[in-house]
Amino acid sequence: MNFKLVVASGNSSKLTEIRQMVPQSFEIVSMKELGFTGDIPETADSFSGNALIKARFISNKFAVNCLADDSGLEVEALDGRPGVFSARFAGPGSSDQQNIDRLMAEMEGVTNRKARFVAVLALVLGDREFLFEGFVNGTIAPKQVGNAGFGYDPVFIPEGYSQTFGLLSSEVKNRLSHRRMAMDKLVAFLNHTLLQ
Repeated sequence: MNFKLVVASGNSSKLTEIRQMVPQSFEIVSMKELGFTGDIPETADSFSGNALIKARFISNKFAVNCLADDSGLEVEALDGRPGVFSARFAGPGSSDQQNIDRLMAEMEGVTNRKARFVAVLALVLGDREFLFEGFVNGTIAPKQVGNAGFGYDPVFIPEGYSQTFGLLSSEVKNRLSHRRMAMDKLVAFLNHTLLQ
């Protein structure tokens, strides 16, 4: 039985990652495939709030089951920043590289390198809403290494590893990642409640 789920994201890398993580019985559709290419304002001050805003918007607009995520990097020495501003840490419309450059500038000379990636998935099924969270602990690397992945991957070393996500294979990253942890909870929930 196929279960169709629209993902409220314009990030093609994120869509690819999600497709790799779900069973083949799940049909993952992008909001672009529905004809929506605009931006959904992320005005909440939490990952869960922003994920719900996006999922509700697409679900209401197209009357579909919708999944949205909000994720980012929390750095202990920066009081949890960049947090919900991870994608625009260097300013509106900033590139991954510009965000990394700002992070590395702020971390210069800082000895506490502890950080974590956080992902919150919001699932809207009709009038029901569900949240699933995942996180991976690690540290900020002394310098940018590797060009695999996206976002802050080249400067994040997951706990138990000596290489950044930018160097690790997608198989390893997908097994460890914050999004994977949240997706595993979501898939288990859907299998249990919908696909029996």
